Amino acid sequence: MAEKADLSYAKGAGARNGLAKIQTHKKQNGICHDDSTPPVKAQTIDELHSLQKKKSAPTTPIKGTQGAFATIPEEDRQKQQMQSISASLASLTRERGPKVVKGDPARKPETPRVAHVSQHHAFTPTFDVSDSSLKFTHILYNLSPAELYEQAIKYEHGSFITSSGALATLSGAKTGRAPRDKRVVRDETTENELWWGKGSPNIEMDEHTFLVNRERAVDYLCSLDKVFVNDQFLNWDPEHRIKVRIVSARAYHSLFMHNMCIRPTPEELEDFGTPDFTIYNAGQFPCNRYTHCMTSSTSIDLNLDRREMVILGTQYAGEMKKGLFSVMHYLMPKRQILSLHSGCNMGKNGDVALFFGLSGTGKTTLSTDHNRLLIGDDEHCWSENGVSNIEGGCYAKCVDLSREKEPDIWNAIKFGTVLENVVFDEHTREVDYSDKSVTENTRASYPIEYIPNAKMPCVGPHPKNVILLACDAFGVLPPVSKLSLAQTMYHFISGYTALVAGTEEGIKEPQATFSACFGAAFIMLHPTKYAAMLAEKMQKHGATGWLVNTGWSGGSYGSGNRIKLQYTRKIIDAIHSGSLLNAKYNKTEVFGLEIPSAIEGVPSEILHPMNMWSNKKVYNDTLLKLAGLFRKNFEGFVNYKIGEDNKLTEEILAAGPIF
Repeated sequence: MAEKADLSYAKGAGARNGLAKIQTHKKQNGICHDDSTPPVKAQTIDELHSLQKKKSAPTTPIKGTQGAFATIPEEDRQKQQMQSISASLASLTRERGPKVVKGDPARKPETPRVAHVSQHHAFTPTFDVSDSSLKFTHILYNLSPAELYEQAIKYEHGSFITSSGALATLSGAKTGRAPRDKRVVRDETTENELWWGKGSPNIEMDEHTFLVNRERAVDYLCSLDKVFVNDQFLNWDPEHRIKVRIVSARAYHSLFMHNMCIRPTPEELEDFGTPDFTIYNAGQFPCNRYTHCMTSSTSIDLNLDRREMVILGTQYAGEMKKGLFSVMHYLMPKRQILSLHSGCNMGKNGDVALFFGLSGTGKTTLSTDHNRLLIGDDEHCWSENGVSNIEGGCYAKCVDLSREKEPDIWNAIKFGTVLENVVFDEHTREVDYSDKSVTENTRASYPIEYIPNAKMPCVGPHPKNVILLACDAFGVLPPVSKLSLAQTMYHFISGYTALVAGTEEGIKEPQATFSACFGAAFIMLHPTKYAAMLAEKMQKHGATGWLVNTGWSGGSYGSGNRIKLQYTRKIIDAIHSGSLLNAKYNKTEVFGLEIPSAIEGVPSEILHPMNMWSNKKVYNDTLLKLAGLFRKNFEGFVNYKIGEDNKLTEEILAAGPIF
């Protein structure tokens, strides 16, 4: 039945014999999206499934106070809980949502469970709520991973258990984010608060269009035999955590969010109350492309005033994760808390380091250190209490994954882990991570405690070091530079790395990529606002900024060599230990970077990039070329004032390349 629905939606979206051919704008806006991918090149559902198979519980801190429902009977408490979910599902043109009942409609009645067994997901209340002319909807509420496995394998074509115990599943035609289909409601509040215009990831939409899409998603969800509801938390700092509710049509999506958000205990669920933010994920069900603002059958819509998100026309689970990250980029700064797209780890002495870097810079590799505790790999907050992970899990890339290179990620792929769009052997169910038949953007989602050296709970003291990673394929940036506060802000706003272009006709030319705050696709406010907050916190808590080049030395890509990982690790170790602060420094020309004269375990001649170039003129020309690219990219931020006297803006500009 689900397969027929898939085909009908695809035909309605303009494809010939199967999956929708998604149309999006081709115009590039200069933002780096490391997980946006083209649609799968499969014409039918069966063809997509054929690509997939090759022939041959956690704990969180519990508040000391009793829950709001603790003094009322269990049946009444669950009744209130169901009324809350019904209210969430209420369509705006109707007074109330559908009648909602818990439990799988296909499950046969069981013998009543003994009292000590948790029944928070099995109760079926019989109370009278207006169904607003809609059918009954079964709510599968906060199911366990085992229950979600059962639902996925039984009802979702393309779901299988792999040899390691992970759940392999398909995300449909979309195997990556659709950044040009993500929209934000522009209203009286967001008009002046958000970053709009050139370079911004925020594509505007009006509230009426949002409500049209919301009703379409909610009506679709209410028409289903059952929907999945997750009530969970974001942010491990108990003072600043956010309550989120995710309503979705697929068990895969529910398990994904079970892993990626912070999992509440039964006691915390009793006191959950009204969520701070709600996602309505209609998955495969498309938006109406004749609706105002729509450019394809996909739409991911944020309404910050209503604290709601609507997803139509894509089943890629990463939209939920990154959508909530965007929300945190809006909500946290309002509390004077800095939201960061970074990795974070902590040494045995309590020294915390933040790692910023775009795809391919080594952020995951360098922040994963067996000698240090992992606070998180991707999303963090820096508050007056220190740093805290926003998420309860990790979303790791799987392409070419091996036990030797990434043992922690390899071992985390077990029961409870979601594997997206991987290819496996039809008989043994062993995954071939080198096979990109479905997509290159294969992913694994697992709880963070699956990583052996995870810091639980995922919080730490104020950072001592802020490390900005760049893979400079031009080969002119030093392996490491100590930054002033103004330089840290400049390079943080720039968010630079370089990608190696294609090799057609023998051309090997690096391409500079800039992504503001090392995550322009997800930020909501102007980049300078996050940079100012970063500088204020670094200054207050004595943190040092560093620029580390993990790219080329002795020439650009094609003539020079990649800086050895062992040298980069020695540099990072020297930053962690504090020994690099005591080194002697020399200042470079053009970028004005402070570079150390010696680091233990690192050849001193590579520390100044010019030493490694045989042709000094080519070095200077390449250096000026990169400096020009930096200056051109920064033109979009020049006219934005920080503070009343604009002094900070001038300091940041002065910290850029001078030539």
